[in-house]
Amino acid sequence: MDARNYEAKATLKDGRDVIIRGIRPDDKAMIEVAFQHLSPQSIYQRFFGIKTTLAESELKLFTEVDFEKTVALVVELEAGTQAAIIGGGRYVEYDGEDDTIRPAEIAFTVKDEFHRQGIGKLLMKHLTLIARAKGVTQFEAIVLAQNKGMLTVFASSGLPMETKGLGSEVEVVLSLV
Repeated sequence: MDARNYEAKATLKDGRDVIIRGIRPDDKAMIEVAFQHLSPQSIYQRFFGIKTTLAESELKLFTEVDFEKTVALVVELEAGTQAAIIGGGRYVEYDGEDDTIRPAEIAFTVKDEFHRQGIGKLLMKHLTLIARAKGVTQFEAIVLAQNKGMLTVFASSGLPMETKGLGSEVEVVLSLV
């Protein structure tokens, strides 16, 4: 599967049409704008800390991916003549403890004004499709226990899920096989 050129159309719960596509290096400006529209709570839930800006090195890391070990998708909304990124998700594959498991860490970010519109569910669906085609066998995530939205996305994904409480965090493992 050609994840770099992946593209699919979808409709949000409020009826607006979006495109789910592979992130591109020229998305840096739109990623920066989207980040500026995140609430401090959303930033904390995604980065486990407070940030007010993204460094150039972070923008490069987020937008220049290999689409082999790292796959990143964005959700793009057409707003008049302008397009805007309103959410994104990625997985990063890493070496498992044995040869039978190909794990990947998964994470999402959605602009606050688009929470509860089904964007996390869409990203989960499309990243799962790509990951399975590439042989990834499980997704893993560390989620703040207070991040009920993300935990709900994982629980409603239809994938077998195991969780383990880690104090203020929850370890989530989702099987793709």
